[in-house]
Amino acid sequence: MKGKTFYQDLKVMTLVTIGALLNAAAMNLFLIPANVLAGGVTGIAQLISALLAPTSFHLSTGVLLLLLNIPVAYAGWIKVGHRFTLYSSISVVLTTLFMAVIPLHPLTNDILLNAVFGGVVQAIGVGLTLKFGASTGGMDIIAMILTRMKDRPIGFYMFALNSLIIVSAGFLFGWRRALYTLLQLYVSIRVIDAIHTSYVKLTAWVVTSKASELQRAIATQMYRGVTKIPAKGGYTNQDKDVLMIVLTRYELYLLKRIIKEIDPRAFTNIVETTDVYGLFVRKKES
Repeated sequence: MKGKTFYQDLKVMTLVTIGALLNAAAMNLFLIPANVLAGGVTGIAQLISALLAPTSFHLSTGVLLLLLNIPVAYAGWIKVGHRFTLYSSISVVLTTLFMAVIPLHPLTNDILLNAVFGGVVQAIGVGLTLKFGASTGGMDIIAMILTRMKDRPIGFYMFALNSLIIVSAGFLFGWRRALYTLLQLYVSIRVIDAIHTSYVKLTAWVVTSKASELQRAIATQMYRGVTKIPAKGGYTNQDKDVLMIVLTRYELYLLKRIIKEIDPRAFTNIVETTDVYGLFVRKKES
């Protein structure tokens, strides 16, 4: 079991490293040289770096990204969970290091190509990181905190923050650059959706013969409620149970890992959940 866990952690760490490398490459080779802003906390770091550029107190985007993520990571450690926050923090640190190593040099002077390919490369890095149970920090951790505290849609917060970034890009770099920033954000979202599930909330239907063990593991590690429904196999005619769990997209990797460890033969169907009413978050027992 220890060897299996080590292999899983090594796989996640490898993909987090690849994701950080792609994120840094997108920033230094495409977005920063073209003055096209990324979304979320990364875009805020770019804005602050651009504002500080004329002064003697200039900080690079990579360093600012790391500094802005420190309070976010602390809040995530307390509110979300240690594993998710640890991998997310490692992703941010690696991104900062890679941005210091990769030269700040555009591969092309075409702003349209920079916006599109910067968005694609960055989104591949973000999508891979999300797919394996981590994040690139910033808004992903904030989204997890908001979801755990109270079941509210995070779309408004994401829209407000990115709108602020786009408007700021217009004032700083001109409205043509702001439109290219909007294009980059759109491309990033579409690519991330193609790699990783695009919906904030999901419902998992798990058909299993080890319902009690799965229930305990999910309740302990994810703090989500589970509904158990008796069922019977249509082919085998054996008694089974169906577990229904509503979760966020950030918890999908953890759920898959729990199911794989306890009942690899379980059948799991993940479906989109458009809205949730009633109790969604189960509070931790003191």
